[in-house]
Amino acid sequence: MNNSSKITIEKSINKKRADISSDLPLRKWLYSWLLDPTIENNYQKDVDYWISTLIILNLFILLFEHVPVIYEPYKHLFHLFDMVSVFVFTLEYFTRLYLAAEDREFKQSKSPRLKYVISPFAIIDLLSIAPFYLHAIISIDLRMLRSLRLLRILKLFRVLVPAYKEFSLANRGRTFRQKIHALVFPSMYGGQLQSLFDYLIVFLVTVSVVAVILESVQAIHYLFNIHFIVLNTVAVAIFTTEYCMRIYSCVEEPEFERPILGRFQQAKTGSSIIDLLAILPFFLEVFLHHLFDLRFIRVFRLLRLLKLTRYTNATSTLTIVVGREWPVLVTSAFIMMLLVILTASLGYLFEHEAQPDKFENIPQSIYWAVITLGSVGYGDISPITPLGRIMTIILALLGIGIFAIPAALLSSAFTDQLRIDREALKNELYDMLADGVISAEEADIINREAKRLHLNEDEVQRLIEKARYDRELKDDVSGLPLHKIAATSEHAVEHFKTLMSQVKQLGIMTNKENFEIAALKNARLSSQELELWHLINKM
Repeated sequence: MNNSSKITIEKSINKKRADISSDLPLRKWLYSWLLDPTIENNYQKDVDYWISTLIILNLFILLFEHVPVIYEPYKHLFHLFDMVSVFVFTLEYFTRLYLAAEDREFKQSKSPRLKYVISPFAIIDLLSIAPFYLHAIISIDLRMLRSLRLLRILKLFRVLVPAYKEFSLANRGRTFRQKIHALVFPSMYGGQLQSLFDYLIVFLVTVSVVAVILESVQAIHYLFNIHFIVLNTVAVAIFTTEYCMRIYSCVEEPEFERPILGRFQQAKTGSSIIDLLAILPFFLEVFLHHLFDLRFIRVFRLLRLLKLTRYTNATSTLTIVVGREWPVLVTSAFIMMLLVILTASLGYLFEHEAQPDKFENIPQSIYWAVITLGSVGYGDISPITPLGRIMTIILALLGIGIFAIPAALLSSAFTDQLRIDREALKNELYDMLADGVISAEEADIINREAKRLHLNEDEVQRLIEKARYDRELKDDVSGLPLHKIAATSEHAVEHFKTLMSQVKQLGIMTNKENFEIAALKNARLSSQELELWHLINKM
């Protein structure tokens, strides 16, 4: 592989920090590290990420400030958090103001900093901190101050607008359905906006599940009842929109390309069923509450947690493992069932007369058998007879081994499946390196596969180097054992040509007279070998 292909791979895969010269002027150096979106692997995306996180935390703080029971005892902590937020936002504002002269958008102007100050983003940044300083200078009603602090949410546009521009540029000339597909399905057209959409869904799933859990606490439900209702309504609206977008645009996927049958197949997939279950309780309660008391189905909103399985491939790997090891698992489960029945029967036999209320019958003894064999041992039911206790010791020791079999099988099979998948990735890399260059689309595939297989940057790089070595070894067969070279006619021909070339080079570099004297001495070379030597060197 040539050097250019190596550079392409490193730019696409290697995520080491950017190499920015420390000899640059301070302002240029700071801008390159912190704010320049054109330099890969600098801190620009990290800055945007942490600022966005702080903005979202501010929104939650504003929500809690409206609950006196929470706000009053900890008002000093709320004030401290607000001061820290203002300090960070102020530092960001003046940093951007100082570095405006290096920004391509402003540096062509006669007064770059003035042009930055009147730009929309700078105005939003200023409005996010202005209420705090106004309150320090003049008296402002606290409720108005809290309302003005909501302007901080506008700072999110600094992340959203560039992502939207990138998305629009990548999808220029594509249909509306293709754009929707790029937004909700992973592809080379989604870019940062598709990642932000995924983050939004993950965030809403997490918040809504936490809300369902907190709703079960009566004191919290009393304080936040309206907030929980609004949050659930907003979450269901977004989840419903996402579900419709996936069903609508799934025909862009090769396996769902038929207009009606394809959408029906998509609706039958596990992830789509989970998406439907995430919103179904809300609509059932809204439309059928006058017929049935459906408050109990609210707990099924916890099924939204399963939506997160779309963003991790661990469950799909586990599904493959279970399917592959299913016969062994069934056999293990059968042995466990026999052991449970045997244990319950013996427990009933030895303990029924001594404890008729706890070992009333064999079905009731199954509960004790399971917690004993599973080494749980709650202690609510325990044998008191000598034979019962001896039998319990023996079966508990057996249970440690028998009940551990499925866990050991799954653990071993899971590791083995990851190894198989990594070998498959190495084979894909081997094929990708056939032309000596990894394209942007291939790099995207590698990154997604590396994420799925939980590979870090160093491990991915090692796989690339191994695939590159194997590819170079294929091109240069001289490093292969002779029997492997002989197994392939093409390799044998190439190896013969290499050997012929080496004999010619030897004839040029050595002294021919001395070579013939040494060859004839003690008949080191036969007459046929010496004739072949002359023939090759005449060619």
